[in-house]
Amino acid sequence: MLRVLIADDEAMIRGGVRAILASDPGIDVVAEAGDGREAVELARLHRPDVALLDIRMPGADGLTALATIRSALPGTAVIILTTFGQDEYIARALDEGAAGFLLKASDPRELIAGVHAVASGAACLSPRVARRVIGELREGAVSRGRRARELVSALSDREREVLGLLGAGLSNGEIAGRLHLVEGTVKAYVSAALSRLAVRNRVQAAIIAYEAGLVEEGGRG
Repeated sequence: MLRVLIADDEAMIRGGVRAILASDPGIDVVAEAGDGREAVELARLHRPDVALLDIRMPGADGLTALATIRSALPGTAVIILTTFGQDEYIARALDEGAAGFLLKASDPRELIAGVHAVASGAACLSPRVARRVIGELREGAVSRGRRARELVSALSDREREVLGLLGAGLSNGEIAGRLHLVEGTVKAYVSAALSRLAVRNRVQAAIIAYEAGLVEEGGRG
């Protein structure tokens, strides 16, 4: 069972998220918080596998809670619940180690898949969300794309191939199946790529993959 914490200051949102997750027998919602401070306290108490955090909450916001949880509980993956109107916070969330981003209006299946993805060490950044995130980070888009291409040029052909599939949202197991490799080998390629790119997690790597043009439309197909 994957243990999940939900933090949102709107009870209706928390109830909706809980109801969606409850439809998956492999997920157990162990706690709900109404603000960032409570989210940190409950995370320390329950040590969930995944924490779903809203950004704007009273007291300590979701980004403050993210930083504290990632520092105190490195085994807890954090997904930020966001709306397009909050995309200005994405860069900071990435820096603080968020494992993924989900829109509150996402398909319920995307929410469930996202929880399983980050719990297994993958990123939760669907192509639709990734395109919007990158669009909101487009200041200096040309220079960002150039910088991304410079970074990936240091990777081997296989590492670039793995990075492109990672950017399309595939897990290590899915990448292994696509490339006819064992999962351990894919994990080694991913670790090497993250090290060479000097990024902290798969979400940051996925954005570089998009900016460098490594991700094909419909890459999960």
